[in-house]
Amino acid sequence: MSDADTPRETKLLPDSIHEAVKPGTALLRLETTHVREGILDGAWWPRSRDIGAELPSLISALTEHLGPVTRVGLDSSAWEELPTRLIIDDRVVHIDSFPVGDDTVLITRGDRDHFSLLVIPPHATPDAARAAMARAVVADSATAEQILIDTGTGRTHPVATEDPRTGKERSDMR
Repeated sequence: MSDADTPRETKLLPDSIHEAVKPGTALLRLETTHVREGILDGAWWPRSRDIGAELPSLISALTEHLGPVTRVGLDSSAWEELPTRLIIDDRVVHIDSFPVGDDTVLITRGDRDHFSLLVIPPHATPDAARAAMARAVVADSATAEQILIDTGTGRTHPVATEDPRTGKERSDMR
């Protein structure tokens, strides 16, 4: 049987990649295709909600693979204290924030080239995060919210709901 006849398996990242990660390393998975057909272009698993601590490693990793990043769009309700810009690797990166609640980060390279990444919640278990990251790079991937639900990962940020017993508002991770 020739190589062309051999069925190709979908390869997942080996578990060992997720066991020993140096502090400050971005946990990132990107779709590896030249044709961008899916809703998402990859996934990012920050370790906290501190954007000043998390964003520099993401931008450095993305710059290495995609070229200079000029702008980042974030959900304002998912992060602590969002600045309007950060200097990362001697470049100004502008930060846009909106209360969209969509569990994604939008990366802009150049003037109009956008990449959408699923944001894995910092509290996710390694198994759930790996599953969500693998789903995010599939060309026919579901929405970010659906991937987080299907993998049991939970939401990136609290969702305000009403407690049925007291009638008061509470925050749930969904």
